[in-house]
Amino acid sequence: MSTLSLPQTSYIRDNSRTFTDWLKSWLLTVDHKRIAILYLLAINFFFLLGGLAATLVRVELITPQGDLMSSDVYNRAFTLHGVIMVFFFLIPSIPAVLGNFLVPLMIGARDLAFPRLNLLSWYLYMIGGIFALIAAVFGGVDTGWTFYTPFSSTYSNSNVVMTITGAFIMGFSSILTGLNFIVTIHKMRAPGLTWFRLPLFIWANYATSIIQILATPVLGIALLLVVVERLWGVGIYDPALGGDPLLFQHLFWFYSHPAVYIMILPAMGVISELISTFSRKRIFGYEFIAFSSIAIAILGFLVWGHHMFVSSQSVYAGLVFSFITMLVAIPSAIKVFNWTATLYKGSISYRTPMLYALGFIGLFVIGGLTGIFLGVTAVDLHVTDTYFVVAHFHYVMVGGTIMAYLGGIHFWWPKMTGRMYNETWGGIAALIIFVGFNMTFFPQFILGYLGMPRRYHVYPPEFQILHVMSTAGASILAIGFIVPLIYLGISLRKGAIAGDNPWGATGLEWKTSSPPPTFNFDKTPIVTEEAYAYPPEAAERDAAAWRPGSPL
Repeated sequence: MSTLSLPQTSYIRDNSRTFTDWLKSWLLTVDHKRIAILYLLAINFFFLLGGLAATLVRVELITPQGDLMSSDVYNRAFTLHGVIMVFFFLIPSIPAVLGNFLVPLMIGARDLAFPRLNLLSWYLYMIGGIFALIAAVFGGVDTGWTFYTPFSSTYSNSNVVMTITGAFIMGFSSILTGLNFIVTIHKMRAPGLTWFRLPLFIWANYATSIIQILATPVLGIALLLVVVERLWGVGIYDPALGGDPLLFQHLFWFYSHPAVYIMILPAMGVISELISTFSRKRIFGYEFIAFSSIAIAILGFLVWGHHMFVSSQSVYAGLVFSFITMLVAIPSAIKVFNWTATLYKGSISYRTPMLYALGFIGLFVIGGLTGIFLGVTAVDLHVTDTYFVVAHFHYVMVGGTIMAYLGGIHFWWPKMTGRMYNETWGGIAALIIFVGFNMTFFPQFILGYLGMPRRYHVYPPEFQILHVMSTAGASILAIGFIVPLIYLGISLRKGAIAGDNPWGATGLEWKTSSPPPTFNFDKTPIVTEEAYAYPPEAAERDAAAWRPGSPL
């Protein structure tokens, strides 16, 4: 068996003697771990920016009158929030940060298959983000994050072309990441690491990568045609020019519904790792969870029309899309039931990552169930374009993706940095986020059912109390997001040394040092057992060692 004989130094440390050399060593790196850190910094910046835009929206909605912003400024604020959060945070967050860092480590590889393409993907992400920021600085865009035509292609007087250019460029970053993951998982697994020994996080990112490669070009074409119609007056979407606005909706949602799974499938992979580790059990129904990820990726391409029940599409098409929507709920439900079965009689440790995992399950179930409501034509006709849709979307995306993202960051933080964080503050932050989230978005289900339309900043006074409650919850949620930033930052200097495997986990990433060396492993690992081979006799002992008050 061949071994690696390359010099092994931590990816964090280098021998740069000047600041310029140090900067070049990061900006020109091809180390997947450093690129993951670059993504972490950039993505968190955009998360902060999107959160500030959301703050403006929630403050405006405290009163029924439009007394903080004009209608036009309000449109630009919620569009900025949507564009930044969807395209520059939710879609790339887990694949680009955790996926980049962990995929090679989890399969026993030195790096991703195409290291330079990996660096290029980060630069494309940053270039796309710069275009979006320039558009925001010079007035923003007022079309909503969906860029619906013909408003976006003909009539809007905002920076549509600049914003779409940013999203278009970012799409290439997503495609390169997906391509890199697929080739790496197929070709660079360690000896003995068969498909059914892979961690479920790898299965989830593999399914996500399929969607990224197949769906993202469709959105790119749809947005490019918006620019063509806007700049040269070619009749593509605008009926006044001989176009069809429903064409854009079909193209947009053909990408954007699978994009929901680009956001949520990696999150589900994270949760599988957390549930197994902190219940000290083999994940229940491993094969079912693995294949359910692939099933979600496939079925996700077939349900785009349930976003268009009120768009005048055929009622028979609506019936078919409604039926397939029920089908796509099955593999998602399989995951939830299997996670629950894994917890049953497990030696559960309520560490910070596990708290985020449990929060994910609770919030995702609410988001998923309300998604079934929206997949039923009769209900959807009543709540389309209301705050019910806003609440559903945020329960899936914020309650799902962000909870898993934070859970994954806390779980692999010791591996990424070699340091532990304050566990008490970690638990407090998780609780604050869970409470703040429910207080923010659950009232919006009621608002939507009562008829409050989304994207309105002037509303009937009887809705004010629910909007005030939602804004108060958003304040709590913001505190919950700020607290981890503080204690994780402190941990970089003052945190306890983590050791190679502070959680007693079984994956390959825990078999190397913390932080990992540049080429990940001193020797190519040989895999002889599955990813979740927890010895039954050790479960109670490990649980006792992890109880509150015990040292890590």
